[in-house]
Amino acid sequence: MEHEAIVLDPTGADIQGESARIRARGPVALVELPAGVPAWSVTDAAVLKSLLADPRVSKDARQHWASFINGEITEAWPLHPWVAVDNMFTAYGSDHRRLRKLVSPAFTHRRTAALRPRIATITEELLTALASTPPDESVDLRERFAYPVPIKVFTEMMGVPEHLGPGLHKCVDGFFDTSFTPEQSQANYIEMYGLVCELVAYRRETPGDDVTSVLIATRDEDDGSQLVEKELVDTLMLVINAGHETTVNLLDQAIYALLTHPEQRADVVEGRVPWSDVVEETLRYEAPIAHLPLRYAVEDIEIGDIRIPKGDAILASYAGAGRDPKVHGTTADQFDIHRTNKEHLSFGHGAHFCIGAPLARLEAAIALPALFARFPNIRLAVDPAELAPVGSFVSNGHRQLPVFLQ
Repeated sequence: MEHEAIVLDPTGADIQGESARIRARGPVALVELPAGVPAWSVTDAAVLKSLLADPRVSKDARQHWASFINGEITEAWPLHPWVAVDNMFTAYGSDHRRLRKLVSPAFTHRRTAALRPRIATITEELLTALASTPPDESVDLRERFAYPVPIKVFTEMMGVPEHLGPGLHKCVDGFFDTSFTPEQSQANYIEMYGLVCELVAYRRETPGDDVTSVLIATRDEDDGSQLVEKELVDTLMLVINAGHETTVNLLDQAIYALLTHPEQRADVVEGRVPWSDVVEETLRYEAPIAHLPLRYAVEDIEIGDIRIPKGDAILASYAGAGRDPKVHGTTADQFDIHRTNKEHLSFGHGAHFCIGAPLARLEAAIALPALFARFPNIRLAVDPAELAPVGSFVSNGHRQLPVFLQ
C-alpha cells in the first residue's frame, strides 16, 4: 500500500522526529514541501552519499526539474529563491565546474588559515562584552555569541561596509525562514539582491583584500572568462547565506549539547577529549542544515524497489542521514563525543561539497573552547523543553539559547 507523502512542517517544530518518521518509510520517501510540492527525501546515509556524487542528479531546476520547466513553480513559491539563483549552488556539470573554479580562489586554505587571529579577537571581544552581564541575569547566547561570531568574521571577509551590514543580516535570517509567506519571501529576496548589488558596486569603486573584490577580479586562466554580473551577485548571496547560518547553528547546537551533557562537557573542558570531537559529533547529531532544497533526477533512478522518475525533485535530508542507525547503530539518536565513528554528510559530498567547511570548523574550534574557558559555570537559564526551534525545516537551530554565565 502506498503511503501519502509526509508533509514537512515549515516551522521545523520537530525536525528529528519528522526525520525519523521519514526514515521509517525507507531510504528514500516522498515528502511534501510548502504549497504541496512533492520531493523525494533521502535519509539513508549511504544512498544520500551516492546520490550527492551521482552525475544523474542535478541542482539546475531550469534544465532538470519538470515542475519548474513546465511553469508550476513560480516566484510565488516560498522556496523559489533557493532554486532560481544562478550560482554554483544550482549549477550542473561543466557550468558548476566553471563557477567553482572561479569562486575557489576566495576560499583557499591560506586565506582561511589567515583568519585565525581575527576569529580569536572577535571571539574575545564578544566574551568580554558578555562578562559584564550581572550574575543573576540570563543572556541569549544565540543572539550574543553564536550569531555574531560568524557574522563578524563573514562581514569582514566579504568586505561588507558598515552601512550594508544590518540590512544583509536581517535578509539572511529571512532567507532561511520557511514559515514566511510567498510575499514575505519574495520581498526579502528582492531586498537582499539589492543590497548585494550595492556591495558589488562599492567594492568595484574601492577594492580590497576581501572575497567580494577577489570574485569581481578573478578570471579563469584558461579562457579569460569571469563571473557575469548575475552570477557574481547570486554567488555572493550564496556565500553570505550559507556561510553564516550553518556556523550559527553549529555553535548553538554544540553549546546546547554540552550544557545538557555535563559528563561530556567535563571530558572536553578538562582535555580528555579534543574539541574537534565535539564539533564533528555536533555536525552529525544536529546537522546545521536539516533538509537542503533541491536536487533533481536527470534520468530515472532506481534505489532498491523505488524509482525516482526523471524530472522529480530530491531533498538531501542531512539531519536524518546524520542519525542513520545503519551507520551509527542503536545509539544514533544520542549525543556522544566518545563514539569512534562520527561520520556525517552535513557539509554535503561530491562536487557540491561545502567550500566553506574549513572556515566553519575553524570558527567552532576557536569560539567553543574560549566560551567554556571564560565562563566555567555557564548553565541553561530555562528547562531544555522550553527552547523553541528557529522557524524552518532548512535551518536547524534554536530561536534563543538563554543561559546564566556565572
